Amino acid sequence: MKDTVYSKYIKRILDIICALAAIIVFCWLYVILIVLGLIFMRGNPFFVQERPGKDEKIFKMLKFRTMDNSRDSDGNLLPDKERVNKYGRFLRATSLDELPEAFNILIGDMSVVGPRPQLVRDMVFMTDEQRKRHTVRPGLSGLAQVNGRNDIDWEEKFEWDLVYIKDITFGGDLKIVLKTVKQAFFKREGAVVGNLSTAEDFGDYLLSRGKVDQSTYDQKQESAKELLNTRG
Repeated sequence: MKDTVYSKYIKRILDIICALAAIIVFCWLYVILIVLGLIFMRGNPFFVQERPGKDEKIFKMLKFRTMDNSRDSDGNLLPDKERVNKYGRFLRATSLDELPEAFNILIGDMSVVGPRPQLVRDMVFMTDEQRKRHTVRPGLSGLAQVNGRNDIDWEEKFEWDLVYIKDITFGGDLKIVLKTVKQAFFKREGAVVGNLSTAEDFGDYLLSRGKVDQSTYDQKQESAKELLNTRG
């Protein structure tokens, strides 16, 4: 990635301004969604998950919960597909579940535009080339999101991420923001994949297509657990 005045300094300033503006302007919406979340999610309305950020530093990404806290008679959470209710599907379809990420942007974990932060268990399956996406802050939206989101395969997502980090400009970021807004309000594409409640993990994708064997898969999953235990 070639550092420019914009990518090195101006982009971060704009991130802070945009995050503060979003938090202030939508403070009323945060309150409404927190109350609705308490009701429809049967408990904590927030979802916190550790993700790899810039330079693969693990951070806690904040979202509104889209799966409720329903448990079985033994106190275990029910399967994902049974916990995605109508309210959760609404949050996903409108991308309102992403609203709390403004706080991640404000404190510097994320940017408005950049490669979407994937799971740690996705990162360990990436090639060295694909992991170059972590040389910049992850974003609320990025080139992969406006060029298919969950309708394209994992390799193509990472290709778009690598294209983005090679040439980060104000004009390019602005185009991505405008396309993201258009998709959120008009197309609403890629919120779900087929009949899956959530997008398929990268490791599961590689295993199901024979791109890694079971032994490698198990080893990588253990590596992800170790990373979360030692770097989280």
